[in-house]
Amino acid sequence: MRPLRYSINVTLDGCCDHRVILPDEDLHRHAVENLNQADALLFGRVTYEMMKAAFRPPAQTGARPDWMEPFARTIDAAKKYVVSSTLDTVDWNAELVRGDLGKAVQQLKREPGKGLFTGGVKLPLALAELGLIDEYEFVVHPRLTGHGPTLFAGLSKCVDLRLVSRMEFASGAVAMRYEPRR
Repeated sequence: MRPLRYSINVTLDGCCDHRVILPDEDLHRHAVENLNQADALLFGRVTYEMMKAAFRPPAQTGARPDWMEPFARTIDAAKKYVVSSTLDTVDWNAELVRGDLGKAVQQLKREPGKGLFTGGVKLPLALAELGLIDEYEFVVHPRLTGHGPTLFAGLSKCVDLRLVSRMEFASGAVAMRYEPRR
């Protein structure tokens, strides 16, 4: 069974708004390494539309630094599954996921391959509720923002995790990977 991995950038005070995270080359290189551990990406509508707007070719010349290009190429080429009840169609190498989320994701996990990768806020909350996430990565940035959105707001039960690795970046951000205690 291929694992479902989740990764998110978050500030010290719990904000996961992508607009407050300062992008850098190290973080994008790390994100490419994460994406290369997966055969497919699992997105909610908001994350899919945000990533598509930012990374689907063609990008305007000079729209992003050269060091973002490996990430852009990797995410562009990836197979994507989009969980949405409001979208009628998707493109950008994507397929809609409808119906029972638990059954659909369990089926995707049963398919052969290296793994699935997800990000965002709302979809991971639902996946955590269903116990479907096999690995959590929090890239914690040394920044306070004083506003949200925050992670896992409304989670109905605690999810106990075990630290499996930790990596520091030159920026002061720290990536911590956890697995659920089962």
